[in-house]
Amino acid sequence: MRAIVAHAARDLRIENTSLREAADDEVVVRITRGGICGSDLHYYNHGGFGTVRLREPMILGHEVAGEIVACGSAVPDLTPGQLVAVSPSRPCGQCELCQRAAYNHCLNMRFYGSAMPFPHIQGAFRETLVAHRSQIAVADGLSAGAAAMAEPLAVTVHAANQAGSLVGKRVLITGCGPIGMLCLMVARAVGAQETVVTDLADFPLGLAREVGASQAINVATEAEALEPYAANKGYFDVLFECSGSEQALASALPALRPGATVVQLGLGGDMTVPMQQLTAKEIQLRGSFRFHGEFFTGVSWMRNGQIDVSPLLTHTLPMESATEAFELAGDRSQAMKVQLALG
Repeated sequence: MRAIVAHAARDLRIENTSLREAADDEVVVRITRGGICGSDLHYYNHGGFGTVRLREPMILGHEVAGEIVACGSAVPDLTPGQLVAVSPSRPCGQCELCQRAAYNHCLNMRFYGSAMPFPHIQGAFRETLVAHRSQIAVADGLSAGAAAMAEPLAVTVHAANQAGSLVGKRVLITGCGPIGMLCLMVARAVGAQETVVTDLADFPLGLAREVGASQAINVATEAEALEPYAANKGYFDVLFECSGSEQALASALPALRPGATVVQLGLGGDMTVPMQQLTAKEIQLRGSFRFHGEFFTGVSWMRNGQIDVSPLLTHTLPMESATEAFELAGDRSQAMKVQLALG
C-alpha cells in the first residue's frame, strides 16, 4: 500500500507501508480523494508550525473519503462499496475533557497527520485506511471530492456554533481560503443577513462572489474599504478571522459593533491582540479549534443540498504528482482546494 510521507520540509516521498488488520468494530476504506489542508502545507513548506515540528517521517493528510472495502463483524450497518467520509478526529473517550464532552480537546487525541505528539499520528494520504466505525459518515449521493470536504466543513460548522445564532446577523470574514469560503457558505446557510469577505488576492474573492458573498474586498488594493463600516462604533455582529494575521484582526475590529463576537479560526502563529479595543467595545473573543460531532452535521448538510462545496474544488491531481499538488495548493492566484486522487 502506497502513502505520501513527509520526511522534512519540501521532502515528500511516495512509500510502501503496511496495512494493519481491522478489528471487529472497524472498517477498511479504499481512499479515493484527499484534500490538502493548511496544516499539510505547513509541514511541506516548513517542516511544521510554531513549536510543532516533524521529528520522524509522517504520512500527511486528514481530509479524506473513499469506498468501503470490508467491515468488521461488529459493523452490521455498513456495506462494501458505500462512499464514506472518514473523520480524522479520534478522541479517547476516557479523559477528563472527553467526559465533559469537550472531545476536540481530548488529552489523548489521535488526529490523523499530526506531529503534536511523539510518536506522530500517521495521516490518511494512503491508498487504504483502517478506521473505527465511529469515524465513518456515509456520503452516498455525493462525489468523492465533496465527501473529502467534510473535515474542513466541520471546522466551520464548529466555528459557527462558537459564534451563536447567525440568523439576521451581519458577518465579516477575513481570509478567503477554503476555511473562509466555507465560513461564508455556512453563515449564509444558517441565516446570516449579510456576508462581507476580505482577502489579499483576487482569485478567491472572485469565487466568494460566485457563491453569494454580499461584498468581496481586496484589502491589498482597497486598504480603506472597511473604514465606512466603522461609523457609529461599527457595523458587523460577527467576525470570523480565518487568516491568522494580526493585521487582519486589527483592521477588522473598528468595523465591529459594540458587543460583537470575534471567532478566531486562523492559526498563523502568535498574534498581538488589540485588547483595549476589545475591552472598550465589549467585544467577545472566542477561539475555535477543530470539531467533533460537527463532522456528521457537515456531511448531512452536503447530502441534503444545504451546502454545495463543488465550486471550491479547483484541482485534482494523482498521487504520483503529490509535490506538484502541494505547490499548487499554496498558489492563491489559481487554486482554492487541491485534492489528490489516492486510489
